[in-house]
Amino acid sequence: MNRKDFLASIVPLTSASTVFANDKKPEENYVSKKIPPYLKKGDLIGITCPSGHISAEEIQPAVIKMNEWGFKVCIDDTVGAMDFTFAGTDDQRAKGLQQMLDNPEIKTIMLGRGGYGAIRIIDKIDFTKFEKKPKWIIGFSDATVFHCHINHNFGIATLHSKMCNSFPDDFSQATPTQIDSIDSIRQCLVGEKMKYVRELNECNRYGDAIGPLVGGNLSIIQMLDGSISDLHTEGKILFIEDVDEYPYKIDGMLWNLKRSKKLDRLKGLIVGEFRMKPDDPGEVFGLNLYEMVMEKVKEYHYPVCFDFPIGHVKENYALKCGMRHKLSVTEAGTVLKCL
Repeated sequence: MNRKDFLASIVPLTSASTVFANDKKPEENYVSKKIPPYLKKGDLIGITCPSGHISAEEIQPAVIKMNEWGFKVCIDDTVGAMDFTFAGTDDQRAKGLQQMLDNPEIKTIMLGRGGYGAIRIIDKIDFTKFEKKPKWIIGFSDATVFHCHINHNFGIATLHSKMCNSFPDDFSQATPTQIDSIDSIRQCLVGEKMKYVRELNECNRYGDAIGPLVGGNLSIIQMLDGSISDLHTEGKILFIEDVDEYPYKIDGMLWNLKRSKKLDRLKGLIVGEFRMKPDDPGEVFGLNLYEMVMEKVKEYHYPVCFDFPIGHVKENYALKCGMRHKLSVTEAGTVLKCL
């Protein structure tokens, strides 16, 4: 598909989409306030960029795939905008997200990419209409700002997953696990029961846990510490991932989790992909990731699993933040199931 045809296929932001009645029973209304409605064919997904910039051409593979799933797509003015590293000014990015949160026709919001910038606008956003009529917010990395803020303040489920810039240009060249991880977004959005199985890592600590799943990018979680967007972890299963940080930086952030008591009363800990920078010459840190983590949690007894397929890698599976999960870590491997 060429650029002209692609741009013509995108539904304008003001276009109407099919509105489906809420078919939930009255006694289920409380749950629907915490879990956004699942999507149906013809529902509208909005794309906005509250952080780094991305072009219309770069989001094309994601738009095509979501159309194949049966959804309509609209984009706002932040797609293609640029203000240095950002997708427009702070006010422009906040306006784009606000309009999509407030537009009742848009059922889900997928972020164009991560980068940096969400923390600069989070306090500009009015979540009043979103709280009354929740919709799925999709993204990872810098999107951790939204996952943590929404979980802390509203208890509404969000979707930690790939964004537009993570869709391959040519699906025929993608690996099976890459394709499978992208399809996990669709599965989550339509309400399929999610279950992930991971092979044994010898550094795992065995056990079972049930609780709400929360987490995201470790650097962002630390950035939000002590703020109105701070992540509360007591009684929850925490997952973490990060990229392009030195080992000593990761160690320091893990110490911050421990010293702020975010590790004290967990139900379980999931460690995703960590692609760390190599130590500078003469500055070898000396501990690997497994040793760093286990040093911080050795006094606790909850299950811990490593190398879970989430993070800045092709195999980045969708997780429903805020929803109850069961984590089982055994000699046979790890199973994470959404309840």
